[in-house]
Amino acid sequence: MKYWTLTEADIDRIAVGCGILGTGGGGSTYHGSLRAKALLREGKRIRMVRPADMDPDAQIIGIGGIGAPTVGIEKIAEGAEGVRLMRALEHHMGRKVDALLGDEVGGGNGIAPMLTAAMVDLPVVDADGMGRAFPEVQMTTFFIHGQAVQPAALADADGNVLIVTEATTPKMLEKLLRASTIAMGCTALMTTAPMSGDFVRRFGVPHTTSQAWSLGNAVLNARAAKEDPVEAILKQSGGVRLMRGKVTDIARRIAAGFNRGTLTVAGLDEDAGRSIAIEIQNEYLIAREGERIITMVPDLICIVDSETGRAIGTEELRYGLRIDVLSMPAPVLLRSEIALESVGPRAFGYDFDFVPMGVSADAPAVPQYEEDA
Repeated sequence: MKYWTLTEADIDRIAVGCGILGTGGGGSTYHGSLRAKALLREGKRIRMVRPADMDPDAQIIGIGGIGAPTVGIEKIAEGAEGVRLMRALEHHMGRKVDALLGDEVGGGNGIAPMLTAAMVDLPVVDADGMGRAFPEVQMTTFFIHGQAVQPAALADADGNVLIVTEATTPKMLEKLLRASTIAMGCTALMTTAPMSGDFVRRFGVPHTTSQAWSLGNAVLNARAAKEDPVEAILKQSGGVRLMRGKVTDIARRIAAGFNRGTLTVAGLDEDAGRSIAIEIQNEYLIAREGERIITMVPDLICIVDSETGRAIGTEELRYGLRIDVLSMPAPVLLRSEIALESVGPRAFGYDFDFVPMGVSADAPAVPQYEEDA
């Protein structure tokens, strides 16, 4: 088996890329990247493994945050929530976990499994269930293709751990975990039922950590060369720029455990005179120009700083920010008919069908997978 053992430089690149893939959600990568580098300095290791290289019978769990990203700015994680989650699930199942992954690569959730993996010395699978971030638990390729609904677990920074032993549907699991997260202060860490290595290989979005690394590498290299980092993102991702502009209005609130709201962007430079509105539920879901919808979920809407290419999360939006609004094609697995029932516009209450932007393609693994187990 080949591993990719991460360095601090890799963490920097992955953090930038996860921010971009977060489509405004998934939580900030700042705290997670600091903690990951601190663990490396303590002598811990973070090892990535390709999904195709996993033992078909390996037991894999996904770890990630749940709640409102705005709350996470002030209510910082304690650090060992993931270990408590994993141990509680192992005790409940009577079987050890063999590897971890992130249910969503977007934002801080792309780094979250690395922290737990470093503490318990397990590998992290280079795959996830979204290829981006989504606001609800059931919106993963894993649940779409039949992942077990239970057991699932939830932990907070105060030492509380909850195990869900029965849930009737993935949507009901979302409701149970969301209500418990609100009781925990609107932010917690969660895991869903273990999956086999074969299941992850077939139904995970492959090489999403590699994709994040490649995006971050493109941005950091462009900055170092004093080139346009936004153009570097577009070249690396195959995305398009919807607008360069300025935030002129942001209506934002926390409701039912989510960040919700609407963002208005007025065009600058070549886009002067244009205006687009972006609808938010933790992530950027729909972009409209007048009555015309110009891109929609599950395709990615990414907002980045026009000068640095740094991703701007929904919790960071404020009047006057100079931003570029980008759109990227969703992963192949998210564009299937069965997936669109869970992650397409109608799943969010919109009365229109998905119209794709660009061509989907799975990301390749980085060439760093050279170290034998």
